[in-house]
Amino acid sequence: MKVLVMLLLSAVAPGCRANFSYSQPPKLLLVSFDGFRADYLQDYEFPHLQSFIKDGVLVEHVKNVFITKTFPNHYSIVTGLYEESHGIVANSMYDRVTKKHFSDADDKDPFWWNEAVPIWVTNELQENRSSAAAMWPGTDILIHNTTPSYFMNYNPSVSFEERLNNITTWLSYSNPPVTFATLYWEEPDASGHKYGPEDRDNMRRVLNEIDGLIGSLVQKLKLVGLWENINVIITSDHGMSQCSEKRLINLDHCLDPSSYSLIDLSPVAAILPKINKTEVYDRLKNCSPHMNVYLKEDIPNRFYYQHNDRIQPIIVVADEGWRIVLNKSSSKLGDHGYDNSLPSMHPFLAAHGPAFHRGYKHGTIDMVDIYPMMCHILGLPPRPHNGTFGRTKCLLADQWCINLPEAIGIVVGALLVLTTLTCLIVVMQNRLSAPHSFSRLQLQEDDDDPLIG
Repeated sequence: MKVLVMLLLSAVAPGCRANFSYSQPPKLLLVSFDGFRADYLQDYEFPHLQSFIKDGVLVEHVKNVFITKTFPNHYSIVTGLYEESHGIVANSMYDRVTKKHFSDADDKDPFWWNEAVPIWVTNELQENRSSAAAMWPGTDILIHNTTPSYFMNYNPSVSFEERLNNITTWLSYSNPPVTFATLYWEEPDASGHKYGPEDRDNMRRVLNEIDGLIGSLVQKLKLVGLWENINVIITSDHGMSQCSEKRLINLDHCLDPSSYSLIDLSPVAAILPKINKTEVYDRLKNCSPHMNVYLKEDIPNRFYYQHNDRIQPIIVVADEGWRIVLNKSSSKLGDHGYDNSLPSMHPFLAAHGPAFHRGYKHGTIDMVDIYPMMCHILGLPPRPHNGTFGRTKCLLADQWCINLPEAIGIVVGALLVLTTLTCLIVVMQNRLSAPHSFSRLQLQEDDDDPLIG
């Protein structure tokens, strides 16, 4: 019975080991490689990343938030909120009340970011803790009058090595100690746009470089004495889809440019009509069979993309691999932003450290689930969010979780074994209680003398 109980426990708490404990506040480093599509892990070789995963955990698919673009998804990771809730609804936005514009080149106004509280702000406000950042979107902006204690103003020309050196220095020597840090790198997104994810020669070269950077990250953490005690999460914001010059939707063929303002373009176009909204909508509905057109109030509920004033009255979503343009040319052979149910849009998540199991693989979590997991690791009180901590419990060393298929198999197997043992015991008892072949005859009180023969 003890063996059966142990087997059952191993099913409901896979890879369980002793609860992690810290003599100092736990440290967490969050790393993003922009545009790292989940299935790159199956299609290419990553010796350094696979070594990282072997001693840690892997989530094979992270379902990100719609729209599947860089700024919105990076903010969802660190807030646990859908885009309609945290307010960064696109890489380009317009607010009709203030008449303000937002773009990835003009993003420094706290107005756009203050609808949510990212985890680095929460961490900064704790006693005897600080945060650090190397170019994660939003970290160089005063959000709720707070920045990380240590950060780098965004500059894509700064090398990965310089970003990494700054992060490890801040994690090692700061007072109060840096307990949460972020590190961002623009690849393989830039190359995915340029070549397309199906260009195997070029993407193999770029992804091999990414793997080398991961190797450098691990080596640096070991060199400065952080590796054994720090928790590291490596993930991304979105994937990438192959595009083509033959799959273009030209808005100029559908609408007079004077009838609308284009707030955000491909592959999700945000349309602000200048004339009757219904007239613009009807023209767009007849524009191309390779896109879906939604009035804001009719955007599917599964996108969680309705309830924010920064979402424009009409949203146009191109089919996977199609691009929305204002002329007949497009220099991009890869793009993202599409429906977040598409596997090509999903990133992955790998993690290593004392907070995580070793050698455990998990199928899917939602991007908004990362935030409550990080708060748990750091011991931070989470802000209201859309994530579910229970979806990440199986990744964590101090949590029990139910791996339902395995648990059912073990329970059924245990019941079969118990049934077999019970039957054997009954059979043995029956054999032991059966009369002997030559047992002595017993006389009844009213018997006469027995006949002797």
